[in-house]
Amino acid sequence: MPSDEYLAFVAAAAARPVPPPPADMAEQRSRIDAAMSQIPLAPGIEAVPFVRGGVPGTECRPIGGGDDLPIALWFHGGGFRIASSLAYRAFSSHVATAFGARVLVPDYRLAPEYRFPAAVDDCWAVWESLLAEGLDTSRVVVAGDSAGGGLAASITLRALADGVLPAGTICLSPWVDLTVSSTTYDTRASVDTMFSRQSAAEAVTAYLAEHDPRDPIASPVFGDWTGAPPLQIICGDAEVLLDDAHLLHDTAQDVGVDVTISVYPEMPHIFPFNHPAFPEATEGLHEMASFFRRVIG
Repeated sequence: MPSDEYLAFVAAAAARPVPPPPADMAEQRSRIDAAMSQIPLAPGIEAVPFVRGGVPGTECRPIGGGDDLPIALWFHGGGFRIASSLAYRAFSSHVATAFGARVLVPDYRLAPEYRFPAAVDDCWAVWESLLAEGLDTSRVVVAGDSAGGGLAASITLRALADGVLPAGTICLSPWVDLTVSSTTYDTRASVDTMFSRQSAAEAVTAYLAEHDPRDPIASPVFGDWTGAPPLQIICGDAEVLLDDAHLLHDTAQDVGVDVTISVYPEMPHIFPFNHPAFPEATEGLHEMASFFRRVIG
């Protein structure tokens, strides 16, 4: 049974007036940035812009924290089409507090203006900027949520091929199978208000165009995870990407990866994003923080 705080959160959200639909993608993006940028940062955290490998973004870090803090390289969600590091500032600040880390959120290029593999290339460029600085990658965890969880998995596969690995990978409600064939698109359709088979198919068309969705860098569940670093997967039971999370877990487990999956009963897509609004969100964030601290030692 969900907590009373979660039920109140859902009721409050349902009571808000529904705005008119945006005129286009640009308006949708600006609405999201305008609304989410107003959420205050966690106490003691600062947000500073960066440009790494030619890719802009935002870093959230403890005020006064040194450059020797461990790093969470977090790729934001949004179906490869929306959201930004600005929209993720508040959440990133809570991640920085919970992890005791610098949290880097790149503004990778978005579809449909920039199609696959632009987003992957931008995320890889930021990863390579860390390598160019000589940072110890055993102090870096690659992470992301939704489409960003898929990007985190993609970057892990590219790192495997490159031979220099992060300490671990965190995938929150990951979208890792762009064939849009999972059964939970149907079995969870009535309870997932954030994502659907139709919206997924539209996003895939915008992102991939005619590219093969079974390309492992587009859909990491079709890749070879042999030798991958520890992997943590967190999702809710009430989301259409539930099968994606299980498939990623099974794919990694089958080749001996240290992988864990936590499925939270009745929780929606990327529910820890709402920390500290309800206990389940806080528990999910703290579970990720425990994994982070474990793998960086």
